[in-house]
Amino acid sequence: MCVSPRLFVGRSVEEVLDRSAKAAIREICGTNRNRSGNRLRHCAEGARRLVMTPLESIAERLGTAEAWAERGGVLWLCCGPAQVRTLAEAMNDQHARFATITAHQLPGNEGFRLEYLWDLDGRLLGFAIALSGNSIDTICDLCEAADWIEREIHDGFAVEFAGRTCEPLLLRPGDKPGVNLREAPQ
Repeated sequence: MCVSPRLFVGRSVEEVLDRSAKAAIREICGTNRNRSGNRLRHCAEGARRLVMTPLESIAERLGTAEAWAERGGVLWLCCGPAQVRTLAEAMNDQHARFATITAHQLPGNEGFRLEYLWDLDGRLLGFAIALSGNSIDTICDLCEAADWIEREIHDGFAVEFAGRTCEPLLLRPGDKPGVNLREAPQ
């Protein structure tokens, strides 16, 4: 649930939120009491989380203070390869739809750039991940739609998706992964 912070001006949290949100705040806050013995009207951290936009929630979950940047009709956020599973979990929690992953081989020995694209309420969100090597965790167990594209990227760029085996999709018997590489990774 997302609530506009403007709704809070001059009003208590309990006046603004519906019953299910109030129950969530009580669950987050417990039954803490202040010095006068009155039940706390709200838990600052719990209320803050309830009023966060989905974009703020995703960035917080990834632990980044970086701002979203819009380029080419996509809202972009950079994150590290270690965060790819957290990213998939955060997007699942927001009920986002997985769109695809694109792969680019960077010049020299710089590795690869993977771009994970998700649709959130009709808005395309992109997450750029730079790989210095050729391995990243799989997300196909968290998002079945990622299965095919992970296999294509494995076949085309020899990127290993840790935690899964990739059945050849594009390769003929005897071909090695990496058919789209400009130069062999070192």
